[in-house]
Amino acid sequence: MSLAVELGQSLFYVLVFPGFAFLFGYALVAEYADRKLYARLQNRVGPPAVQPFADFLKLLSKESIVPEDAEGTIFEAAPIVALAGVLTPILYVPIWSVEAVFAFQGDLIVVLFLLTIPSFALIFGGWHSRNAFGQVGTVRTLTQLFGYEIPFFLACLAPAVAAGTWSVSGIASFVGTRPLYIPVFAIGFAVALLSLQAKLERIPFDVPEAETELVTGPLVEYSGRKLALFRLTKDVELVVGAALLSALFLGGPYPAGAIADVGSTAGAVIGFGVFLVKTLAIVFVLTVLRAVLARLRIEQLVSVFYLWLVPLALIQLAVVGVVGTTEVIP
Repeated sequence: MSLAVELGQSLFYVLVFPGFAFLFGYALVAEYADRKLYARLQNRVGPPAVQPFADFLKLLSKESIVPEDAEGTIFEAAPIVALAGVLTPILYVPIWSVEAVFAFQGDLIVVLFLLTIPSFALIFGGWHSRNAFGQVGTVRTLTQLFGYEIPFFLACLAPAVAAGTWSVSGIASFVGTRPLYIPVFAIGFAVALLSLQAKLERIPFDVPEAETELVTGPLVEYSGRKLALFRLTKDVELVVGAALLSALFLGGPYPAGAIADVGSTAGAVIGFGVFLVKTLAIVFVLTVLRAVLARLRIEQLVSVFYLWLVPLALIQLAVVGVVGTTEVIP
């Protein structure tokens, strides 16, 4: 394959599929599904299908203001960095074939690191807005980050230990070809789901953006294109987070109990269909959590993660160690 062809293929992966264009469309679809289900659970009608796209276009058309006291460079760069950080991980997550497009040994570490970038970008942007509400929300975002990242990392570590690889594609292949391991990862999957909900700052972990207290927290001074990018970042992060959990705990593009023939076109189509079903199922679970739970105070939130989720994640690692050592599952 020539250098020009390889470059063109790489650009297609990054810009079209499974990169920016695909994530942009799928993120808006996931937002619609989330908002529609959330409304129906509250006995409301919910938005029309085009509402997320219309909201995004409306924000793009609005004036984007930089506060007089803000640190302009950091304030303006934060939403761009956040979006770039959350768009990249999908390149290391398998969504239709046995391997992600840029898979390599150790890409799980890269994905987990990249998924922290939106939170840090939000922290820097909110703090340098110099708004009192934004800075209080920033402190809460930072406090919450210290709470959920440890159990999230530990939960994602369990399937990596079981599979004996730090590659997301390798873990998905391991789980997909050994579906009996899926129940073994149940504790870690639950911990990862709750941690992802906190990473997305959704109820009951939405204290950094508590509208009744802080307006929108770190985003209080953002408007127009910058606010649109931050909101798109949250939608993309929802999809990428769901894709990561589906790969680590549910076998990614593999159908449950069978091995997809991902070497053929039919296998790729089947794998992609399974990917969509699994990721949307995870989105629906997160939506149900948002609908049935109430907001936690910041000290309650930290207690939940350190007193409950961290021990549960360690128990999951112990379970994986026992299963792997005794070879209960072939």
